Amino acid sequence: MNHYCDLAPGHPFHGPYHDHEYGFPVDDDRTLFERLVLEINQAGLSWLTVLKKREAFRVAFEGFDIDRIAGYGEAERARLLADAGIIRNRLKVDAVIHNAGVVQALQAEHGSLRDWLDHHHPLPHADWIKLFKRTFRFTGPEITGEFLMSTGYLPGAHRDDCPVQARILEAGPHWDEGRRPLL
Repeated sequence: MNHYCDLAPGHPFHGPYHDHEYGFPVDDDRTLFERLVLEINQAGLSWLTVLKKREAFRVAFEGFDIDRIAGYGEAERARLLADAGIIRNRLKVDAVIHNAGVVQALQAEHGSLRDWLDHHHPLPHADWIKLFKRTFRFTGPEITGEFLMSTGYLPGAHRDDCPVQARILEAGPHWDEGRRPLL
């Protein structure tokens, strides 16, 4: 089985994502929400399809503005379902809108989506899955795992011998917190 570290380098879409985003810790809620939206939309499709449509997603979802998306009504839902640049799946569109409202509630209670994630970290993968299923829509084991790996909460995004892994470790991923010496 090929690993993403074997397939991505040099690829016009996978390469930049692999080298500069995948597995690195994420601090801001818009980027965290974007990753969740992309993972939800990848379900049943290839990651390449999602990466090719990423800019269209940014435009369609107004830069992943959580407050604006949480306020979407039927007109915005219809606009999204008619947008050939994104993945036009009603369940996924509805999940994104619903989950934006969930993120607003998490921000109100915890300060930010990141603080909510930090509050629950570390959890075993199975417990993360249960938490995400209770909290969000359209988040099964694969979506939850990939979201958490892509944002530095779970290990496994890169092989240990991948040159990007060293940069991720320097950036201080959440999953490595107990293993790093405190400075």
